[in-house]
Amino acid sequence: MFILLGPMLPFLGQRVLEYSSPPARATSMRDSCHYYLLPIGGMATAALAGLLSESGFRVCGVDSALYPPASELLAELAVPVRLGFDPAHIPEVEKAVVIGNAVPISNPEVQAVLARGLPYTSQAALFGELFCQNRKTVVVAGTHGKTTTTALVAHVLTHAGLDPTAFIGGVPRGGKPWRLGHSPWTVVEGDEYNTAFFDKGPKFLHYFPHIFVVNNVEYDHADLYPSLDAILAAFRAGVARVTGDGWVVANADDPGAREVAAHARKVLWYGQSAQAQVRCRHFSHRQGNLVAEVALDGDVWELEVPLVGRHNLANLLAVAAVSRLAGIPPETLQRALATFPGVRRRLEVVGEAGGVTVVDDFAHHPTAVGLTLEGARERFPGRRLVVAFEPRSLTAGRAELFPLYEQAFALADGVVLAPIFHRHRLPPEEQMDRHRLAAQLKAKGVDAVVVEDGGDPLPTVLALLRPGDVFIAMSSGDFGGLPRRVLAALGA
Repeated sequence: MFILLGPMLPFLGQRVLEYSSPPARATSMRDSCHYYLLPIGGMATAALAGLLSESGFRVCGVDSALYPPASELLAELAVPVRLGFDPAHIPEVEKAVVIGNAVPISNPEVQAVLARGLPYTSQAALFGELFCQNRKTVVVAGTHGKTTTTALVAHVLTHAGLDPTAFIGGVPRGGKPWRLGHSPWTVVEGDEYNTAFFDKGPKFLHYFPHIFVVNNVEYDHADLYPSLDAILAAFRAGVARVTGDGWVVANADDPGAREVAAHARKVLWYGQSAQAQVRCRHFSHRQGNLVAEVALDGDVWELEVPLVGRHNLANLLAVAAVSRLAGIPPETLQRALATFPGVRRRLEVVGEAGGVTVVDDFAHHPTAVGLTLEGARERFPGRRLVVAFEPRSLTAGRAELFPLYEQAFALADGVVLAPIFHRHRLPPEEQMDRHRLAAQLKAKGVDAVVVEDGGDPLPTVLALLRPGDVFIAMSSGDFGGLPRRVLAALGA
């Protein structure tokens, strides 16, 4: 049985799936679709469902549970979703089962797909085949900043009238993580994480880049890459995908980006260093916006965007470099940047209660944590910053990152260290010692508290907060809805 999410919508002239009513309950349907997404509830798979649906394909999917914002996007699309993996209810698939990297080979429906010989593919391979081949594809890669930069490139190209197709790993504020364009341009977030259980290579190898952006390269994803050299090798493979008249756009200020792009055939460098062709002469913040003086086309332009922090300066310069290659006039770029709405979960203010501003943020790697806190100081000057951090990824909970987290969280006034999410998958000797981290932070004047394993961070957070504070929840996951729980507890 499937659940119909949202009102029934036509699939651009395709045969409409039949449902019984009411739509909020389990319903019957004609058991057939072009693409069956297994699973469908992640941000990338929900975005792919949107692109496929708007392209005229019938899409359905399965997952163990659905959460916002993916559930909201699927509801708007009226994509039928079955909750609970059950091989007996796999529909007739006319084209392919799209297997995501979140499901292992042991998943019962994956086992059934393999046993029955059903055609299957990955999210990245399908997107590359349908939306990247024979196009001017901009692939935005890097350890940090991919989502914001991808959203910003898509926004600028759209504003300039280039009508791109876009596939973003997060949700632009007031928008959605995909856009179906009707021009040769495609913009896609180039994730270095693995593609599927049957394809351990990075997703960006499937995207046929005309422009390959390398914003930064650091060690991450310790569950996949044994060393920094392994990650550098993956990015070099991405750079090597650029052929013909294509370009690599790389951050001259980042050692990893310099290393992987050094031997590319055509490189457009950006940054603050003298090597950069798209060069920032000076930057500052004005009324919560990032303002940069950038040398473009023989002149210096003031570019202003509603973002904060040094990390977003790199993102801005990457977009300026892509715009130059796309032939967008600097004055058009200037106007487009000023109207960028931002991306959800990137210093996103979700509300205010009891004199406390509550912010939700995706930062989890120590570099991202530190740069985000620097940006928060610019956005909320003079206010006390209290952070709750969930080490959710397999990398975030590892002991070797201890000194980097100590340096990053020293920029906060208060820190709540939540339990390591994957503590049962990491040997005790490989887990970050949160109690020692708290002690080191206290020695630096930071009010740091540890939430014991299995504990709820909410009471600890509330005990630290006082009127005038800015509370920032940092996690690569939903953190158990902590930002909204804090708001509710404060009386919102």
